[in-house]
Amino acid sequence: MKTSNEMAKKLSILLIEDDMIEIMKLNRTISKLELPHQIVEAHNGEEALEQLKQKDRLPEIILLDLNMPKISGIEFLKILKNDPILRYIPTIVLTTSANHKDMLECYKIGIAGYVIKPLKYEDYVQKLKAVMEYWTVNELIKA
Repeated sequence: MKTSNEMAKKLSILLIEDDMIEIMKLNRTISKLELPHQIVEAHNGEEALEQLKQKDRLPEIILLDLNMPKISGIEFLKILKNDPILRYIPTIVLTTSANHKDMLECYKIGIAGYVIKPLKYEDYVQKLKAVMEYWTVNELIKA
């Protein structure tokens, strides 16, 4: 019988987050859970769009913070979902904002999920573990 780690699919994940502490927290959680995923970081939406121009190295999923400098998470989503190739990348909002208006707008644009970052690290680990387990069992397409 294989352990869950042996069965785990390795995902390429684009993390769009401007807060270095949040980036470190996510990377720490991925390694604590012993997940094989490759995390690529972008510190704002513009940097992410620049990385996404390399169509031969697209991520399987995107984790997106909403509150960012330059272009907001919502503006980034609108650009992403208007692109004929990038629109198919499942994008999960990972944010501290429980704002109903933001949530509604994100789902209207076409996100794959909206996860509110809990304050307690243990709760954060559990939520992230659930998100990662869900996306590793999904059939993901390369557009």
